[in-house]
Amino acid sequence: MQIRRAGFCRRSGRLSTALLIGTLTLTSVQVCAQAILEGERFHPAVARQGMVATSHTLATTVALEVLKNGGNAVDAAVTAGFALAVTQPRSGNIGGGGFMLIAPGDGSDPEAIDYRETAPAAATEAMFQDQEGNVVKDRSRFTHLAAGVPGTVAGLALALERHGTISLEQALIPAIRLAQDGFIVPQRFTDGLEQARERLTRWPATLETFYKKDGSAWKPGERFRQPELAETLRRIVDDGVKGFYEGKTAELIADEMERHGGLITLDDLKNYTPQVRKPVHGNYRGYDIYSMSPPSSGGTHIVQILNILEGYPIGESGHNSAKTIHLMAEAMKLAYADRSEYLGDTDYVDVPLKGLTSKVYADKLRSRINPDKATPASKIKPGQPAPYESNETTHFSVVDQWGNAVSNTYTINFSYGSGITVKGAGFLLNNEMDDFSAKPGVPNTYGLIGGAANKVEPGKRMLSSMSPTIVRKDGKNVLVTGSPGGSRIITTTLQVIMNVIDHGMNIQTSVSSPRIHHQWLPDEIRIEQGISPDTIQLLESRGHKVVTNSAMGAIQSIMVGEDGTLYGGADPRRSTSSAMGF
Repeated sequence: MQIRRAGFCRRSGRLSTALLIGTLTLTSVQVCAQAILEGERFHPAVARQGMVATSHTLATTVALEVLKNGGNAVDAAVTAGFALAVTQPRSGNIGGGGFMLIAPGDGSDPEAIDYRETAPAAATEAMFQDQEGNVVKDRSRFTHLAAGVPGTVAGLALALERHGTISLEQALIPAIRLAQDGFIVPQRFTDGLEQARERLTRWPATLETFYKKDGSAWKPGERFRQPELAETLRRIVDDGVKGFYEGKTAELIADEMERHGGLITLDDLKNYTPQVRKPVHGNYRGYDIYSMSPPSSGGTHIVQILNILEGYPIGESGHNSAKTIHLMAEAMKLAYADRSEYLGDTDYVDVPLKGLTSKVYADKLRSRINPDKATPASKIKPGQPAPYESNETTHFSVVDQWGNAVSNTYTINFSYGSGITVKGAGFLLNNEMDDFSAKPGVPNTYGLIGGAANKVEPGKRMLSSMSPTIVRKDGKNVLVTGSPGGSRIITTTLQVIMNVIDHGMNIQTSVSSPRIHHQWLPDEIRIEQGISPDTIQLLESRGHKVVTNSAMGAIQSIMVGEDGTLYGGADPRRSTSSAMGF
């Protein structure tokens, strides 16, 4: 499927980079004017011409400058993606992969770009098991075997090639400057390096790249520079995608693998190809929901859960009431059970996508829900959709002056991925191989159960929960959203959609409100602080185990009003999050 280029407006001449290449610091950022909404506790950023919401103020700033200078949403999104690879190395990346959803403002069909990592050609189904068939702890997480072939550079470049108006060089200039000249470290940057110290400092290249010469972490207010990463990005400017997947950078990756028993080879890198896919599509109370298709499970199960919940008057039940949370949790359990059985890379396995997203199948699942009592997870088995066939990640959302929208989620899996920095290249490798089923039926780090559909195979894309999502009403983009959070990505994104459609919240309230999560196994509702003790007691009386969790997700969202006004909601769960417009 190909989106018509007419859907993305172009400006003649080159995009000015004058405002993009200046040295950027957190103190230089101008905050967008906030809406004055009387009676609201949370206020979104408000603009008319363009809006960017990312998890880091500097990335938001450079992407917004692209929009101000006539670039479109894809131009700004790609610029933000490369900037986050510099300013937020724990999740922003060039050593990982992700998914981008693009919805033209003219109402033509949305398009999904799949730049998920792939298993190396030498990967085997039992590579994370010992001779007795037991899963070896941490082999798929903190070793060179954990890394899949990175897709970010190829994916962002493909998006720009298909729909952009600026060059790859222009998109990279702000990131290169941030890497070369450095940026002022915020508290979250320091805290992350301190928390991950034991895991990161075992690798000399990571210690050298992300810590001071004396081994201490960079402190808030200090300037952090990444000269090796700047050179890696310059090679992409000089040689395009080949500047990463061939030549010196590729050789540095392959050498890193060879030194430490990893599997990625020069051929693996050279052969990597992102894919253009058709998004998953559903309809919820008259709104069209577009989200990522497999190898992401996100779109499939967001639509599936919404289909189940559409049969209940959620708005009347009230936001985060015991009744609403009960129904949401029961629907989530049913969807995650199906995820364990059916989801995988559709280039390798048949996924009953049409059945899973069928409203008739949702009716059958809904009939299994007791409105007054929790169903034990042990009694929930994956359904039969076939008859109905006919934690650390980052997300950013962009809408431009022509109404074009981009929703992008990308990741290196864990915070700081594998913890392994490619010597001489200055970037971290992902540990996405842990998202495969190391052994069918054995949970991964996020507690998610996987089946044979997600077993390790050479060249295969591992299953993901990333859920970049765009909602339309009468053919117009009205909500752009997505989140990090591992297994909680699906439920985080789901709840923002419901907060807007069912509960009529503004986008900042939708983003900031307390969340809940249930993933079938373990059999518990996880809640954020802010759910009342009375509600918890009512849930427990229905048979639910309730566990209070720290913050779940960090969703970055944009709403478009009926008159075209743009409302940005940055998630306060990440202190560096920022929504800005003009």
